[in-house]
Amino acid sequence: MSEVLKAAADGWTGVRAEAGAARPGRGGGSSPEVVAAVAEIVAAVRERGDAAVRKYSARFDRWEPASFRLTDAQVADCVAQVDEQALEDLRWCQEQVRAFALAQRAAITDVEVETQPGVRLGHRNVPIERVGAYVPGGRYPMIASAAMSIVTAKAAGVDHVIACTPPLDGAPPALTVAAMHLAGADEVYVLGGVHAVAAMAVGTETIGPVDFLAGPGNAYVAEAKRQLFGEVGIDLFAGPTEILVVADETADPEVVAADLLGQAEHGPTSPAALISTDAALARAVLAEVDRQLETLPTADVAAVAWRDFGEVHVVADREAAAALADRFAYEHVEILTAEPRWFLDTMRQYGALFLGEGTTVAYGDKAIGTNHVLPTAGAARYTGGLWVGKFLKTVTYQECDPAASARIGEICARQCRLERFEGHARSCDVRVRKFAGALTSGR
Repeated sequence: MSEVLKAAADGWTGVRAEAGAARPGRGGGSSPEVVAAVAEIVAAVRERGDAAVRKYSARFDRWEPASFRLTDAQVADCVAQVDEQALEDLRWCQEQVRAFALAQRAAITDVEVETQPGVRLGHRNVPIERVGAYVPGGRYPMIASAAMSIVTAKAAGVDHVIACTPPLDGAPPALTVAAMHLAGADEVYVLGGVHAVAAMAVGTETIGPVDFLAGPGNAYVAEAKRQLFGEVGIDLFAGPTEILVVADETADPEVVAADLLGQAEHGPTSPAALISTDAALARAVLAEVDRQLETLPTADVAAVAWRDFGEVHVVADREAAAALADRFAYEHVEILTAEPRWFLDTMRQYGALFLGEGTTVAYGDKAIGTNHVLPTAGAARYTGGLWVGKFLKTVTYQECDPAASARIGEICARQCRLERFEGHARSCDVRVRKFAGALTSGR
């Protein structure tokens, strides 16, 4: 049982009890209008290539350069426009992502074992050849996304990364282009939206098709990735960003409120939730959120998200808090309690955990080194976020010496005939006959 303080259109209501709460709601997928619009653009790019890309770029972004791909000189010009302190910070943040991704890569090992005499089985971790990275623009220039997709792909050993980002005020966005270049993009395109994603996936006369798409985007970009999945691989089906804070009486209401609003400012449909074992702390956070909204420059967005998608749960103890947090299965989960590592050992359903007051979702989003492309809408129940392993294919191989082949062939032929696959069985029989001498000779 938990006490729940729910957001209402006219503010926050009182405390009420909620018993046996169901798993929090999941995203219902794209609207029919978004699905239809995306399908039309993808089909047009597939059929008309560059002409369609140019048409949609002009319509949506008023952007029709001679070439959407930036030359080395244009990239250098963008980098030159960026303040040196910003470049230094970009390099530092990207190096954190690179260092962690390389550590993850080092933990992924190839395997070869002799399962019985003469039988060698193994797997190799092979990088994807070509990756397309989408780096969003719009109200918030997502320069950190360049590191999360491009740097991580390169750490995995991906040969070629092409990166797309929308124009800004009729020109290449210098800061984002610099981030993409420093991250290691092999080709940089100033191109945004569904037509950019489709061009990377299916290819055009001037854009070579990729094998895998990575990077966040709006609802249209997410739907484009959904429709193209299978033709290419994708990182995640991403919805609005989410934050859940688990806090006890030791938490600072100012910190909790700041962290909730820090994610609520992403968009008006971004959920922000608090689970607390202390009712006084919960009420203090509600008051603190109201206070901080008075001066937050992005309050026009954050206040709507908090009003429509914010909630606060008060539970009896940390066991109940962990159980409820697992039902949420949110993208970002902050643990602001006396013993945060207890939750690390207990919880199973989350995109990323942030343990203790010393860290925050913003660190993970921008600078600390873990990847910020994470599962939303309950997907944390079955997947983690983007990491170096997503850019690797684990492929297997097998090898038998003659004696082992003859032994296995007899068994395998019988199995094939049980399944009525006579052709399969005969491919075993021919080896049994060919290698029968190896059994008697002991080779």
